[in-house]
Amino acid sequence: MTDFIPTPTTAPPDIVRSAYVELVVSDLAASRRFYVDVLGLVVTEEDDEAIYLRTFEEFIHHNLVLRQGPVPAAAVFAYRVRSPEELDHAVAFYTELGCRVERRAEGFGKGVRDAVRVEDPLGFPVEYFYDVDHVERLAWHYELHNPGALVRIDHFNLVTPDVPRGTRHLEDLGFRVTEDIEDEEGTIYAAWMRRKPTVHDTALTGGDGPRMHHIAFATHEKHNILAICDKLGALRISDMIERGPGRHGVSNAFYLYLRDPDGHRIEIYTQDYWTGDPDNPLVTWDVHDNQRRDWWGNPVVPSWYTDASPVLDLDGKPQTLVGRTETSEMAVTIGADGFSYTREGDTERGFKLGEQL
Repeated sequence: MTDFIPTPTTAPPDIVRSAYVELVVSDLAASRRFYVDVLGLVVTEEDDEAIYLRTFEEFIHHNLVLRQGPVPAAAVFAYRVRSPEELDHAVAFYTELGCRVERRAEGFGKGVRDAVRVEDPLGFPVEYFYDVDHVERLAWHYELHNPGALVRIDHFNLVTPDVPRGTRHLEDLGFRVTEDIEDEEGTIYAAWMRRKPTVHDTALTGGDGPRMHHIAFATHEKHNILAICDKLGALRISDMIERGPGRHGVSNAFYLYLRDPDGHRIEIYTQDYWTGDPDNPLVTWDVHDNQRRDWWGNPVVPSWYTDASPVLDLDGKPQTLVGRTETSEMAVTIGADGFSYTREGDTERGFKLGEQL
């Protein structure tokens, strides 16, 4: 039985959306070339220690912070809240859970003030903020857009050893599950959860954790993703493509996965769907269904299931990993959510369907 995190009696902070990620990188110049020169993110501010980047439609100071450091890792996952008063709720909520909580009126870096950082019950470093510097939204500056323009930060994907436990905690924070992956016994292997009215702001996937699987930036159309692939090929750095381009079954989105110079995984993502209605139905995928990860049925590379970035505690030290203890057949023999697994007879049934069409 999963040992659920107790639900605090204190109201949770009212989260609007996933807003930014801070990554520790080993070579700031190399990371700048990748994120700015190749992917085209906009530099809001930079110095010798950190670069603050944003997407073309963003009006807050940054969506990504690259910070020079000795060990590549994810330093914080930040959410914007609905009002300044929500920071008081964040402090009370996590204090009741017995989590480490820090609040700084001046913020933890440039562009954001009066922020709360916590080590949440899953071991992730999380920030909540409201007060932030506004910058020019570049949505109308098409002279600055490249063919693969990144327009928004979309979501974080986090690896945790107990997905049901993590899902329950995020539900206590007001997240709603839009899609998940289960087996016939009801074992949950991954869950997609949202605050904004799209498929997700945060996804949880099963594995040794806490770790960061990826962060995702959105484009307007799938042709923007193809343009990124063409650019990587022209620059002779297509080996940075880990997986794709393709279309997910989960989320229905078109995707591309890249690895940055330190191995941090970045997804380029587009065309998921609206989930804002109060009765939006949950979509559950069979863990044996290969189309959940790639709608076209392409196999998933093993690194996508095994590799993930470490995360830091509030002192900047790597968090100790907790191993996954799920004992089901799928978790032990296959991977996080059923790597390249097909039920006997599925291929034959597929051929018969093709003949009918």
